[in-house]
Amino acid sequence: MSDAKIQSLAEIIKAKKTIKPPAYPWQDLALRIIQELGVPGFKRSAVFKVCKEKPAHEVLLAFNDTKELSRTGSKWKYFFKIIDQK
Repeated sequence: MSDAKIQSLAEIIKAKKTIKPPAYPWQDLALRIIQELGVPGFKRSAVFKVCKEKPAHEVLLAFNDTKELSRTGSKWKYFFKIIDQK
C-alpha cells in the first residue's frame, strides 16, 4: 500500500463521527416517528414528549393508524390528532 492510501484511511477514521444510540426505548420510537412521518423541526420536541409520557403501545397504535389512514398531506398532523384522542 502506498503512503497516500494509508494517510487517507487514517483521515477517514479521524473524520468519522460517532452517533450515540438513544438512551431510552421511547427515544428510539420518537426518532422513528419523526423520520417516517416527516415531522418538521419545530414539532420534534412534541413527538419526544408524547413518546415519553404515553405508553408505547398507544403511541404505536396511533403511528400505525396514521400510516394506514393518511395517504396525502402532512401525516404528522394526523398523528397528533389521533394521539390526542387516545
